[in-house]
Amino acid sequence: MACVPTGPERCFDAWDDNCNGIIDEGCGLRTGILQFTIAWDEPLADVDLNVTDPNGDVASVGEPTATGLLKDRDCPRPECEGQNVENVFLTEGAPKRGKYKVTVRLDKLGGATAPVAVRLGVRIGQRTLGARLALSPGAETETRTFEMTL
Repeated sequence: MACVPTGPERCFDAWDDNCNGIIDEGCGLRTGILQFTIAWDEPLADVDLNVTDPNGDVASVGEPTATGLLKDRDCPRPECEGQNVENVFLTEGAPKRGKYKVTVRLDKLGGATAPVAVRLGVRIGQRTLGARLALSPGAETETRTFEMTL
């Protein structure tokens, strides 16, 4: 769904609440001209965000891919302090042309109640998009995959 202003920016919700083209600005998340963010409220659930660049490399914490994608948060962990957000962004420059694959996966339910509601925010330039996902254990319901070509 396209961005619809809902008020001032709220932290750790993976939305561009004020529709200024930046997801969760002022919240300590890093951003770039390309950004993928997920957030969920269930503290016991472990949800993973995996973004594959046009070279086939998956963004990980600490080491950017050759195209510059970097994951700066991997939750839940103690350093997430109950704010379950995972964030992948382009560190600098223009994004490489080609296909990007975004996978959101329920890794562990951890005692949470299914389905786990997950918000996905995507920034491409100054445009932001969002989606609401419901993930549950099971082959058909634990993973959502999106592809986009730049």
